[in-house]
Amino acid sequence: MGAARGGFFRTGPLPGGAVSRRARVAVVAAALVAGAATGGCAGGAGDRAGDGTPPGAHGPSSTVPSPAPPATSSAPAPSPTPPATSSAPAPRGPVAAELSIPSIGVEDLDVVPYEGTTDDRPGTRIQDRGVAASPYGERGGVGPGDIGNYLVTAHRLSAGGPLRELPSVEVGDKVHVTAEGTVYTYEITETRSTSFRSTRSLAEQRAAVPGEPGEKPTRAMITLSTCATPEDNAAGNFWRDALHNPEHRIDKVGVLTSTRPA
Repeated sequence: MGAARGGFFRTGPLPGGAVSRRARVAVVAAALVAGAATGGCAGGAGDRAGDGTPPGAHGPSSTVPSPAPPATSSAPAPSPTPPATSSAPAPRGPVAAELSIPSIGVEDLDVVPYEGTTDDRPGTRIQDRGVAASPYGERGGVGPGDIGNYLVTAHRLSAGGPLRELPSVEVGDKVHVTAEGTVYTYEITETRSTSFRSTRSLAEQRAAVPGEPGEKPTRAMITLSTCATPEDNAAGNFWRDALHNPEHRIDKVGVLTSTRPA
């Protein structure tokens, strides 16, 4: 067979003499088939994959390049915004305290907080120990120094009578309450009378603004309360409730004027 040049085969006379045209065509076809099997297109993609796809049908490599990483900024990420805070002091709530009323000689009287209302059974039991009681919660008051009505009750005659002289406290007298390292000073502004037989009167005593049920408080206030037993007896009023409390109580109301470290 003649050598392959220029991309085609020279078909000159073959060894052994002349051959027919049909024979020469058969020889050329056989040569073309042999060339495709040994050289071809350098292993087409279809051959490598074994899917029968003709060589070169896949075109360029089908490998998909990885996506470029997202652009990044050299600026630092913003810091999270801190939650808003209020400069107002948090309510002190129910804490033990000590009460001093210089004008009547009361000094460092223990005030025990409890959940309830003025002169109820738990409160009366505390007073029976010779100390003062301070109710808090839905039917009570607030803690020392808090906005609202800080209620403090104690016996006048029994259990040592710690508030025996409370009726003589006058407008302008100072009351000091010490709690958790702070002294709260109140100034007495008025005297009130509460009737245990009047729902309205009790509501006024226990209101967040003393004497004004339903009003929203804007100041820290205090109500000091003790029984009016001698006055009721003198008037012939011997009514008592189930806890032996007389009908009336004497209340001294004050407003917070200053605070200082204890």
